[in-house]
Amino acid sequence: MSRNYKFHNPDGVYFVSFAIIEWLDVFTRNEYKKIILDSLHYCQKEKGMEIFAWCIMSSHVHLVFRSSGEQKPDASGRLQAIYK
Repeated sequence: MSRNYKFHNPDGVYFVSFAIIEWLDVFTRNEYKKIILDSLHYCQKEKGMEIFAWCIMSSHVHLVFRSSGEQKPDASGRLQAIYK
């Protein structure tokens, strides 16, 4: 599977999953889950990301989202920046 997300329709709704290297159970600690939630909240507030659903599992994250508002930036760049 490709390591780069491809978003061909800037108005589309997308499902993405982020897995931790070697499926380590990183998100068992609330502090680490909070980092993900804070990052998603920032993207909603500052970058125009509309989040329909999310699920934080112990070793991975699921997200259903789209770009909203007037700003239609490259969503893949926005997602990569969250996790760098």
